[in-house]
Amino acid sequence: MQYFVTSNSPVADNTDCVVVAVFEQGELSPSAAILNEKSNNHIQKIIDRGDIAGKAGQTLLLHDVDGITSPRILLVGCGKKDKTSENDFNSAITAIAKALNDSGASNACSFLAEISLSSRTKSWLVRQTVITTESALYKYTQTKSDIKPQDKPLTRLSFFAADDSEEIELAAQTGKAIATGMNLARELSNLPGNVCTPTYLAEQASQLGKDFDSVTTTILDEAEMEELGMGSLLSVSRGSRQPAKLITMNYQGAGDERPVVLVGKGLTFDAGGISLKPSQGMDEMKYDMCGSASVFGTISAIAELKLPINVVGVVPSSENMPDGDANKPGDIVTSMAGKTIEILNTDAEGRLILCDALTYSERFNPEVVIDIATLTGAIIVALGSQATGLMANDQDLADSLIEAGNDSHDRTWQLPLWDDYQQQLDSNFADIANIGGKEAGSVTAACFLSRFTENFTWAHLDIAGTAWKSGKAKGATGRPVPLLVQFLLNHIADKK
Repeated sequence: MQYFVTSNSPVADNTDCVVVAVFEQGELSPSAAILNEKSNNHIQKIIDRGDIAGKAGQTLLLHDVDGITSPRILLVGCGKKDKTSENDFNSAITAIAKALNDSGASNACSFLAEISLSSRTKSWLVRQTVITTESALYKYTQTKSDIKPQDKPLTRLSFFAADDSEEIELAAQTGKAIATGMNLARELSNLPGNVCTPTYLAEQASQLGKDFDSVTTTILDEAEMEELGMGSLLSVSRGSRQPAKLITMNYQGAGDERPVVLVGKGLTFDAGGISLKPSQGMDEMKYDMCGSASVFGTISAIAELKLPINVVGVVPSSENMPDGDANKPGDIVTSMAGKTIEILNTDAEGRLILCDALTYSERFNPEVVIDIATLTGAIIVALGSQATGLMANDQDLADSLIEAGNDSHDRTWQLPLWDDYQQQLDSNFADIANIGGKEAGSVTAACFLSRFTENFTWAHLDIAGTAWKSGKAKGATGRPVPLLVQFLLNHIADKK
């Protein structure tokens, strides 16, 4: 999809379709009112007879309206005037994208950036339109054989801008880069575990290095990790026939500045190991690498935008499978940090690969470290699929991530990381146990990771509830790429 900025009025625009907003109680947006006036009250008559009520996400396609250059007008409901919420707006954009893509219009012009959305700028509306449009039109096809190309899909979307075209164009470009990163994350996550292996992820990282001169990729194999003492990470891969990989993607955009390090959990399939998961829903454990996928997507987005910042993506990647050589409950392993770990549950493996990756991150002299992981089912119980769980050893960093989540509408919610919870990880036989019992599972998982982050500023994002959807709409969401990119954008702005 291509995105452009135009100064044409809705009446004179010669695209295949113009898109304008209508509200409940029959109220019109400014551009809809112009179209209504030039069409001899045609739009108001349609509303008055009840063809569209203005509820968020409703659409109505009009053809060949007298006095209007474009052959189509798409009316979209945006809820109550001056009370449109972010969710209303996203519902409207999703409906627009699907309606346009099925309409036969290959290009269209949106006038929705003129509507009033509390505390949101026109640039935010444009950027969100691009992100939501790309999400609505994303389709997974890589392992399907019966895909037929659409006859006339939507390929071009323009935005009206009277006097701030540069700002709107930048917003569209930013949205496009974020959306492309989200789609990369979706594609990697949606691939089956027999395709997307640790080796496959390493190959995709190498491809990013080829695509962008600003990205340098390094891959460590199991022998090299063993030399570094990564006994915790390697203990997880012992049960798999797929060798583990430690993937590093180094984006260099700001000279000698200390980098932000993003550590993404890359379990390409998690059967639970000896502590085997229930069979129902186990297919969704291909999504246990969504944390790593979000790091790929973020690196792609910032490289496309050429942001003036240094970012290192670190991805520990493995499978967790049952095998005669797999971890057993009661086993004790030694991490790269030298801490011994009693494995009470082999299905709590994400923290075992992340702890060594976090220790490895110290070598980059990071300004901050953020890990992203589908770490606990407990976070789904606590927060559902709306918010990503956030814990941190630094409140300023936590506040920055909360702000970025609100800015991007890819939101987080902070949970405590108090010392009170650490005692749940006590072990009679090792320095630390890998689980802390039934209570506060998400917090104790973060407490485990915190033992390996004492030398740097760190935050943990538990995305188990937000990284993918189940049921009929099953598929990866691409979150939290918008949050991470917004955090980096804010980080750059704060330094100016």
